[in-house]
Amino acid sequence: MGTDSDTEVATRVWARMRALVLDRHERKREVCEALGMSFIKIKALRRVAARPLTMSELTEQLNTDRPYTTHVVDELVRRGLVLREPHPEDRRSRVVTVTAEGAMVAARAERILGEPPKSMLALSSAELIELDRLIAQVTDD
Repeated sequence: MGTDSDTEVATRVWARMRALVLDRHERKREVCEALGMSFIKIKALRRVAARPLTMSELTEQLNTDRPYTTHVVDELVRRGLVLREPHPEDRRSRVVTVTAEGAMVAARAERILGEPPKSMLALSSAELIELDRLIAQVTDD
C-alpha cells in the first residue's frame, strides 16, 4: 500500500467499517435500552463477568478515573450484579466479581452486542469467509 489511491480506498473502507459498527447498527443503544443502564456500566459488567478484576484493573480497562469507576461499580453492586470485596492478598485493594444475576445480564449483553446485522447475514458463505479473513488480517497485530 503506497499510492494515494490506496490510501483513499483504505480511508473509505475504514469509514464504512466504522459506520457499520458505530452508526448503522446501534447495538450500544439497543443494549442500553434492553438492560436499563449506561454503556459504561454494561462494559464494566462484561469485563468483570470475564474474570474478577481489582478496582485498579477495571479503571484501566474502562479508561476512566478511580472516582468514576467507583461510581459505576457502586451502581452495579446496588443492582446486585457484582460484589466488591477486599482483595485476599492485599487489604488495601478491592476485587470486583460478578454475581449469578450479573453473569446472566452480561450474557444477555453479549448476545445483543454479538448479533450480526441482517446485511451481514445475507452474505454468502464464501463472502463471509473472505470478509473474516480480511478483517483478521487487519486486526491481527
